[in-house]
Amino acid sequence: MAVNRCIKYLLFFFNLLFWLSGCLILAVGIYLKVTNNANQITSGYLPGADLMIAIGVIIMVLGFLGCCGAIRENRCLLLLFFISLLIIFILLLAAGILGAIGQKQVENWVKEQMDNLNPLSGQPAEVVSDLEKIQIQLHCCGLLNGPSDWGSSIPSSCNCNSTVANCGNNVYYTTPCATKVITLMKNSMVIVLGIAFAIAVLLIFGMAFSMVLYCQIGRKEGATRPANA
Repeated sequence: MAVNRCIKYLLFFFNLLFWLSGCLILAVGIYLKVTNNANQITSGYLPGADLMIAIGVIIMVLGFLGCCGAIRENRCLLLLFFISLLIIFILLLAAGILGAIGQKQVENWVKEQMDNLNPLSGQPAEVVSDLEKIQIQLHCCGLLNGPSDWGSSIPSSCNCNSTVANCGNNVYYTTPCATKVITLMKNSMVIVLGIAFAIAVLLIFGMAFSMVLYCQIGRKEGATRPANA
């Protein structure tokens, strides 16, 4: 019984941490949703606050189910918790594989979306303003072809210091913003994969603890039935 109690409280502590991490992700997602002024150009390429909110809610619900199942020693809740973790683990694994395989397709898709904004002279003022913000933040110019995307009216946001590596002879950034956005996406993907790996490790421990407790509760119930008969 001591082992059973130890597993029970370990699972409860694990799910409490799981639930708190869900609260944190949800809070960050809501904060970004409320405060972030989305850029019309990059909002479709980079992971948004909506995804963080959805992940936070799912983790909170699973953490609550796991806590209830552990404290009440409810086999039904524990089995539901185990199946949910297993499904999420499989989805994480599939997403990681697809992300690694389809990286080139994503790059091509970003370039196609950027190319749809050409010519820049025909874009609304909001899109032009967003692109200028990107140029200042990422030290780039134009969409796919560099300063030539702007034609004869190159904005001051393309100006660079001659000591910068990607600064051309005309004192404009030579790197197109599509290249910078793709690099930013790759860096973000590395972080996302790292977080996904950490969550996958937690999922494995959670599945192991929940199944051990599930089996021990089943043995205890099987041992008490003859005595009550």
